[in-house]
Amino acid sequence: MRTLHFLHIGKTGGTALKHALSGAHLDTEHWKVILHSHQTRLEHIPPGESVFFFLRDPISRFVSGFYSRQRQGLPAYNSPWSKKEKVAFSTFDTPEELATALTSADIHRRLAALAAMSSIRHVRDSYWKWFGSESYFQQRIDDIFFIGRQESLTLDFECLKALLGLDPSIKLPQDDLNAHRNPAACDYRLSATAVDNLRTWYERDFYLIQICGHLQNQMSDRGALHD
Repeated sequence: MRTLHFLHIGKTGGTALKHALSGAHLDTEHWKVILHSHQTRLEHIPPGESVFFFLRDPISRFVSGFYSRQRQGLPAYNSPWSKKEKVAFSTFDTPEELATALTSADIHRRLAALAAMSSIRHVRDSYWKWFGSESYFQQRIDDIFFIGRQESLTLDFECLKALLGLDPSIKLPQDDLNAHRNPAACDYRLSATAVDNLRTWYERDFYLIQICGHLQNQMSDRGALHD
């Protein structure tokens, strides 16, 4: 039996996935599945043991992370602001305000935005936090079993279940609480300036997604990953 580890990258659908799997029997004929917290990184997984994870467009992840921390994780969690987060949310009310301020002509507002981007949990956390350097990620390519996307979470989850031989009746939660979704009333609109600023800020995260896209294409030919 092989061990398969789930790396829970923040704001990529992991809470919903773990909720669906938490009550399931995760030892199948060929796999023993271990669900990890946000704190577990690729370097913590023994080389030779398999890993799966989900990714998300970095800009969408930024918006989700901003609102999640603005409400301090409620109602699914209760994670109070740090001192720096408190300052950030007293200055910026929306993701648009924060992202646009990254290139503000007002030096004080620009510096406040830079501080906020580096202080707000999820917003500050690059994908590379979980994978380390590019060279280390490339060394562990053979250990990557499955890469899903938050944008196609339901479809990719079905594919993952089939690959592992899990009970087909296991379903993702549909309610906002257990799926840890932001309220629908949140303002998700971003201006062109905000989008451009975020593309620059998360340039390395977009690069990782590009690497993973190539990996998915290579592995899908072998039936290991859902394209």
